[in-house]
Amino acid sequence: MTEPRPQPAFVLVRPQMGENIGAAARAMLNFGLTRMRIVAPRDGWPNPNAVAMASGAGRVLDAAVLTADVPEAVGDCTYVFATTARTRDLTKPVMSPERAMQVAAEKIGQGGRVAVLFGPERAGLENDDITRANAIISVPVNPEYGSLNLAQCVLLMGYEWRRQAAGITHEVVEMTGTNWATGIEVEKLAQHYEERLETAGFFFPDHKAASMKINLRNLWSRLPLTGADVQMLHGVMRQMVRWKKRG
Repeated sequence: MTEPRPQPAFVLVRPQMGENIGAAARAMLNFGLTRMRIVAPRDGWPNPNAVAMASGAGRVLDAAVLTADVPEAVGDCTYVFATTARTRDLTKPVMSPERAMQVAAEKIGQGGRVAVLFGPERAGLENDDITRANAIISVPVNPEYGSLNLAQCVLLMGYEWRRQAAGITHEVVEMTGTNWATGIEVEKLAQHYEERLETAGFFFPDHKAASMKINLRNLWSRLPLTGADVQMLHGVMRQMVRWKKRG
């Protein structure tokens, strides 16, 4: 099998019905997308209902990567989008599908690895999922009936990817001996700071601790960090801890 052209990974987060996974696979293959990742599907995996619905797109399901959670699903990615129809109390760039897939094509053209998160059918992505994303994709649907199902949303993003991917002049970024930080690198950085700040009593009072941690993770995902940046920030925290112990 030939290697697929560079493309984003489409990540289905906690999908509830096998039929919707199969329909999403068909939507992806219509636009040449084959990199599906599935996070903790409700009815397990593999799913015969997904295979039946996928029809001629079974090869997308055959190659799908199953993961336990969102950090694992995007651990190798350098830029992540989250699709959501609801207003969120998070400070993040919000893009139209057209602009988002244009940015995705530019990032991939620079050697980046991009993922797009799609939430479960009933309620969509949770804030904890969205904090792992660098930007939000918001679809300008009818405000009186904003109900896109999973496969429809995948189809829309696939269409915009196909439209935007061809013929884009990519900006070149001089990386000076480093690469963009991956999702797993940013996740470990967030865990390091959260653990140390927890020990220092930063997350106070208790009833605000959860929202403070979400805001901190959201901060990391908004920053365009390189691998070198991540290592420096780890070093900053380690040195501050050493200084405190000496003092």
